[in-house]
Amino acid sequence: MTIYLPIAELSVNIFIILGMGAAVGFLSGMFGVGGGFLITPLLIFYNIPPVVAVATGSNQVVASSVSGALSHFRRGSLDLKLGSILLAGGLAGATFGLWLFVLLRRLGQIDLIISLIYVILLGTVGSLMLWESVRAMRRAAGKLPPTTGKPRHHNWVQRLPLKLRFKKSKLYLSAIPVIGLGFFVGMLTPMGIGGGFILVPAMIYLLRVPTNVVVGTSLFQVIFVTAFTTIVQAATNYSVDIILAFLLMVAGVIGAQYGVRVGQKLRGEQLRALLGLLVLAVGLRLVVTLLVTPADVYSVVMEGVSR
Repeated sequence: MTIYLPIAELSVNIFIILGMGAAVGFLSGMFGVGGGFLITPLLIFYNIPPVVAVATGSNQVVASSVSGALSHFRRGSLDLKLGSILLAGGLAGATFGLWLFVLLRRLGQIDLIISLIYVILLGTVGSLMLWESVRAMRRAAGKLPPTTGKPRHHNWVQRLPLKLRFKKSKLYLSAIPVIGLGFFVGMLTPMGIGGGFILVPAMIYLLRVPTNVVVGTSLFQVIFVTAFTTIVQAATNYSVDIILAFLLMVAGVIGAQYGVRVGQKLRGEQLRALLGLLVLAVGLRLVVTLLVTPADVYSVVMEGVSR
């Protein structure tokens, strides 16, 4: 059964799209991360134009982030002050990223840049995550001695000026790295890269935010930055396909419910290892796409639209 996507300008199998949305929702629920870094490459693999995949895939991230942030807010594990400063930097970064997105699209290099960014980020994050999780599993099995060194809490971040007190996170921290981190993640959002899998480890290891506050605060920032990006993409680039977005959101919400149940049965290091393998697999698939000669060697560009 096929359905026509008016913005992507092609017909797709509705069951494959629903399957993608459900699979990403399942993985998001199981691993506790946003699906932005997964759904965009999957849509590109299915021949959805990268510009449409980037803008449309963000809708699924917004839907799942709202649900998660509300849950954390009710439990008191969301730092609104910290999240608001991250959001300020994120909106500025998203504005710059949208300008860069439009510039690269006019130059005809946006598809290549998006693929290269994904390859670099997915390869780096996936490798580090897999290495850390394997060491944790070996340590749990008694094959490695336990770590005895204490983490360094007084790094260069702690010495920066313009410090603020964040009561919920129990931190006395400069606003400069918080805004900078929000800006960087916001800048990547228009490229279709969900900031959760970058923002969460950066908040833990760089800003020393307690783990129980990180996820909810990260989701709070992701909601508004991704929603802002989606609205601007729809208004300026006309690249949000509402039919595709609706199918992905419905399937993703259903898949996430089952993913949460499966994730509760696995240990933390096992989940991180599986996620690391998944991230590396997606990055490897993108490398193959970049290296293999396409079936259509030439493309025609008419009024800024690739065909």
